Amino acid sequence: MDTPIFEKKNVLVTGGAGFIGSHLCERLLREAKVICVDNFSNSNTQNINHLLQYPDFEFINYDITKPLNLEEHEGLDKFKIKFQGIQEIYHLACPTSPKNFEAIKIDTLKANSLGVINTLELAAKHRAKYLFTSSAVVYGDDIQKRSALSEDSQGTVNQLSPRACYDEGKRFAETCVSTYAEKNGFDAKIARVFTTYGPRLRLFENQLIPDFIINALENKDLVIHGDKNFSTSLCFVSDMVDGLVRLMDAEESVKVVNLGGEEAIKYTDVAAMIINLTNSTSRVVLDKPLLFLTSKGTPNVHYAKETLGWFPLVRLEDGLRKTVDFVIANKEAFLFSDEGQRV
Repeated sequence: MDTPIFEKKNVLVTGGAGFIGSHLCERLLREAKVICVDNFSNSNTQNINHLLQYPDFEFINYDITKPLNLEEHEGLDKFKIKFQGIQEIYHLACPTSPKNFEAIKIDTLKANSLGVINTLELAAKHRAKYLFTSSAVVYGDDIQKRSALSEDSQGTVNQLSPRACYDEGKRFAETCVSTYAEKNGFDAKIARVFTTYGPRLRLFENQLIPDFIINALENKDLVIHGDKNFSTSLCFVSDMVDGLVRLMDAEESVKVVNLGGEEAIKYTDVAAMIINLTNSTSRVVLDKPLLFLTSKGTPNVHYAKETLGWFPLVRLEDGLRKTVDFVIANKEAFLFSDEGQRV
């Protein structure tokens, strides 16, 4: 017997107050009741404050590395969890801070293991569809030397490297998703997410694009942590969210999909565009690479186009302009918030 659905499906989003997660929650509210779970380890309340007014949105401040029993939360009574359960789970929660990577290593490790298993247990309990946001890093340590990575590409990850809690963690998480889905017979998807940018990227976190914009606005040097050929693919956040929703809605046979921009873009070119957009007098300078700020290569997204009808729509210049507008509107408020501090 099918679980009854009262008016709208119930959807759980972990990491829902984060950069991509908050945009995803917004998108899902068009058609679903959204349960946003986050503990603000890598996000902030400003991302979701505007969503709290909607009756179909409920926020739970919770660490998903601990088992979650949704039926215990009184705020979810209106969603009739005891009768309807949940129909979809998007698991995005994973702290990824270039600035504080060393400090959050254990949190990252737990998110990629305990957090994944706890959400998979929920999916098994409620027979919910499940989507995990993996990363381009699963393609291996030499990813920057390869291009047009397809879903069947293989790569070697050093499980003892300083970055292993994230890189090998994502690979282990994919194994968890595949194993649980096979064992319990529910629909599970894996999105391999390539570099994504746009409004709500955390400021003052050694994220290159927000840092470029902040420094350009102040006519300071735009620092690239790598050589002049340092490049990556770039996908605007609205395009990424569209891909995630399409993947969740896809046939059960669609399992693993790359989502990202197809073109390798040099950060020197991105910096030049930002200088132009902000009418800045800043210079572009090169500095030593950072551990968590590396090239992610470029994806082959033919499969996403073919099976999901998805491809990025937002031009880089348009996406950067929207990101510049966000930074201008929010950088001072962020400086004086609990989360903000200058680097």
